[in-house]
Amino acid sequence: MIWLVLVAISVVLNTMILYLDNYIGDVHFKGKHSVGSKTFYGWQYVFFAISMFFIFQIDLAANPVWVYFAIIGTGLIASVASIAYYRALEIEDSTNIAIFIQLAPVFYLIFGWFLLNERFSPMQFVSFAVILMAPFLIVAKTRKNRRQAKLRAIALAATYVIISVLGNILFVKVNGSVDIEYTTAITFLFVGKGVGNILVTHVLNRKWNERYHYVVKSTNGKVYLPLCIDGFLCLFADFTYRLALLSAPAVALASAASDSTEPIVVFIFGIILTLINPKFGREKLDKKTVLVHIGATLLVAAGIALMQI
Repeated sequence: MIWLVLVAISVVLNTMILYLDNYIGDVHFKGKHSVGSKTFYGWQYVFFAISMFFIFQIDLAANPVWVYFAIIGTGLIASVASIAYYRALEIEDSTNIAIFIQLAPVFYLIFGWFLLNERFSPMQFVSFAVILMAPFLIVAKTRKNRRQAKLRAIALAATYVIISVLGNILFVKVNGSVDIEYTTAITFLFVGKGVGNILVTHVLNRKWNERYHYVVKSTNGKVYLPLCIDGFLCLFADFTYRLALLSAPAVALASAASDSTEPIVVFIFGIILTLINPKFGREKLDKKTVLVHIGATLLVAAGIALMQI
């Protein structure tokens, strides 16, 4: 069950990434245009893709050209998806975003059924409803003047999830249609994410790139350390999670295993980090908020458990 070990590693990595993204956006970008950090990540992905090309001595003649372009395309999709993720983090705390992102197994089942011919049972329809109750519980327990912002964060998180899931499903489908080495596939994925991130900040919205350079200058380069750490974690998370998707019996199973534990890990990390350094955790620890987070997390875990029946 190597895929379960890979899932466990990716959960820890993604939790650390979530809080680092939160920290970078709040402390360095001051909650404004934190998407600009994609300028740094773009060049970092390109550097690693070039390095891996030479380290693994990738043979371009081993696969059809369309395969490489298809995998690069999945990287471009991931780059576009993360715009919604960064915008959501500017609105909500890490624990809520982690819960909102747990909609992923639902879309993995749907896209897996349509694109990979994976089957799901009637009980899994029930699990959909249970999982969807989690974000609505958070909204229901939110003050009326904050509900609109909460709903906007849910919409952004759902957009991020849908686009990301579609990209990952296509990555699995392409890998399943040809006998391509995983190191080759992940290298071209990094090419796509690198080029995509650069295009996002240099073409789609240049203000994001300008904001990045302003932050670098205003912090005297101090932002580079958390960016480097975050970037390395993203690279390893990409490597482990997509390998888990390829190794698992079904993509929805890998997603469910990851997403059932991630909100719990995020919640625990959030409490610890908030107590140690509020700039990292940024979680509200009042009784009502903690109980709502526990309830929403249990709903997600129960829904994903039902999904396995």
